[in-house]
Amino acid sequence: MARRRAVITGIGLLTPLGLDADTTWRALVEGRSGIGPITRFDASPYTSRIAGEIKDFDPLRYMDRKEARKGDAFIQYALVASGSALRDSGLSITDQNRDRIGVIIGSGIGGLPMIEDQHKILLERGPDRVSPFFIPAIIVNLASGQVSIKHGLRGPNSAVCTACSTGAHCIGDAAKLIERGEVDAMLAGGAEAAVSPLSVAGFASLRALSRRNDEPERASRPFDRDRDGFVIAEGAGVVVLEEREAAKARGARVYAEVAGYGMSADAYHLTAPDEDGNGAVRAMEAALRDAQITTDKVDYVNAHGTSTPQGDTVEAMAIKRVFGDHAKKLLVSSTKSMMGHALGAAGGIETSVCALALHRGTVPPTTNLDHPDEGCDLNYVPHESVQRDIRVALNNSFGFGGTNACLLLKKV
Repeated sequence: MARRRAVITGIGLLTPLGLDADTTWRALVEGRSGIGPITRFDASPYTSRIAGEIKDFDPLRYMDRKEARKGDAFIQYALVASGSALRDSGLSITDQNRDRIGVIIGSGIGGLPMIEDQHKILLERGPDRVSPFFIPAIIVNLASGQVSIKHGLRGPNSAVCTACSTGAHCIGDAAKLIERGEVDAMLAGGAEAAVSPLSVAGFASLRALSRRNDEPERASRPFDRDRDGFVIAEGAGVVVLEEREAAKARGARVYAEVAGYGMSADAYHLTAPDEDGNGAVRAMEAALRDAQITTDKVDYVNAHGTSTPQGDTVEAMAIKRVFGDHAKKLLVSSTKSMMGHALGAAGGIETSVCALALHRGTVPPTTNLDHPDEGCDLNYVPHESVQRDIRVALNNSFGFGGTNACLLLKKV
């Protein structure tokens, strides 16, 4: 029996570059930055005072006040991106198919801003003033839960929480449910809204964030010699996955096939990647094996590329180990150079970028790559996007704790 195949038929994005996929894509291709000074709170005492914030987002444009109160911003972002992805796919939810459609949307941190707010209310006004929606508004699985409730999706419902590889794990797990025949369609991806005082302080304390506060649009510099850390960001990336034959039967537009999924653990350190890149290597190789695609067939890698000194060097080393001589022929870019690092949402956003790159024949650039660092000697598509009819793309997502997820997408 032929293996069932999962294809992407809908994309929903909410990023520092725009409130939908088309706006985000245009900005990426033009190499525009969504990074700026933090406006969400007074960041003047912080060593890092820049972020990729979602701009002009008003939840009441998408939901009523009662619904908005039931979820912190990461849930609101997930709801908006999911609605966009469903509309984009043209998939109708009916009583006949709703039991065969599920949701896996994760978050790296969940509702930290609301935890901070409600803790302040507790201390200043007492326990009776804490919101009755507090708990369901902050826990990670309620992004998936609220999306399922809103659209009446009664298939599998789950949420992955694997730091910065969350979104990719969600999409990979969802694709496997389709391949195994347990569902016919899934909504999958990640959402994050952690540009908050405590979150920024915590990452700054780890010395993980860029301090290039005077040049926010130039602060995220993956693979550049002068990079000094990542820029925290927020957003959501959700895709609609469908079984390929069912999608074809209803005449759906197909962006790409999720052909391979690989996972691994570094088993090495809380926050640093394994110095020899073993975890990243094994995840990429697993994705290639799963897709039954050889390294020479891969055209493009959307790198994890956060702009941290150690992480970028290790990823470059890992790509070279996996692809050998073909590594120099790959187009590689880190779109975090324009959007910043949206943590648990990054894998969902960047998988969507890979699908759009395959569908539209354009590879977005790595901006701010003025002086490639020693060892970072791949073709990183610097400064300007490239028009190319690419056939296979790999998305890398690596997270704290040494958790790795790679997705191989194929043009259909």
